[in-house]
Amino acid sequence: MYKLLRPLLFCFTPEQAHRITISLLKFLRYVPLSGPVLRLFYSYNNRVLEKEVFGIKFKNPVGLAAGFDKNGDLYNDMANFGFSFIEIGSLTPGPQNGNPKPRLFRLLKDEAMINRMGINNLGVKHAVEYIKKHQPRCIIGGNISKSSDVSNENAPKDYEKSFAILYDFVDYFVINVSCPNVKDLCKLQDINSLSEIIDKLLALRRYFDEYRPILLKLSLDIPVSQLDEIIDLVLVSGLDGVIAANTTRSREGLNTDKETLERIGEGGLSGAPLFKRSIEFVRYIHRKTEGQLPIIAVGGIMSPRQAEEMLNAGASLIQVYTGFIYKGPALPKRINKYLAEKMLKKETA
Repeated sequence: MYKLLRPLLFCFTPEQAHRITISLLKFLRYVPLSGPVLRLFYSYNNRVLEKEVFGIKFKNPVGLAAGFDKNGDLYNDMANFGFSFIEIGSLTPGPQNGNPKPRLFRLLKDEAMINRMGINNLGVKHAVEYIKKHQPRCIIGGNISKSSDVSNENAPKDYEKSFAILYDFVDYFVINVSCPNVKDLCKLQDINSLSEIIDKLLALRRYFDEYRPILLKLSLDIPVSQLDEIIDLVLVSGLDGVIAANTTRSREGLNTDKETLERIGEGGLSGAPLFKRSIEFVRYIHRKTEGQLPIIAVGGIMSPRQAEEMLNAGASLIQVYTGFIYKGPALPKRINKYLAEKMLKKETA
């Protein structure tokens, strides 16, 4: 069905197609039995897929990466497609419009996207109000970032504000300091700036009754020496894990012609071209930490086989987003079914 629907959606700009998809998902809420029917077609449950990571039990290892459910009001709709966890955001303390349009582009020859959205969202309070009214049917991660108009010097206070407001309503947190589409945000990956943000959030967590894991989202573009410093900081600080990795500014090895890339301009690249770099990134972190640090792998996963390779490289869980757009809503089910069959074969071998 998606093979028929995709060409129609791709007639629109990526952002228009995203809005159409969201409108369709919200319309389906009013169609009787639409949720159970979607789960019947797209969910795949098997006990061998269950896994506990940083104290949370996941039904399967496949999640939806941040960026699709920017405002935290689509998590139950997306859970119908077989995801065991949905990462909402990135969220900022207040609403922000993001960067001027156009800001989202398809690279069809590469099964990739370039975005410079600029963390457009309705703010953390909007997400909280929605979650209060709609009981989540899946695990929710809260991806938080600083507001675009807040200086890096004041960034820790911005992260604290979102963290405190959202704390009782999500299952884990992600610190986003690696989005390439917000001016100077990546500079917060400097070890001193990052250390201050982490220390503030860990100190604030002590005031809450429930323990919420905190993860750091890393950039593919940081040099190895800086990555090593960050890994050491994460291990010493007591953060619960990392997400590897965010989009990249690199355009290396693309099939899309240079003229098109120059016309599109800046933005973070996601999709199939990232897979090779992402898996090496995950493998390096896993080796460096001797498997002590949980890793959620994201970047270029377009098939069940690639999902398996990421897990074998050391990832505890995986996330997809661009693969979901290009390969369709059956991708999580295909991944989970493939992984379960592989695991059951091992059990009976």
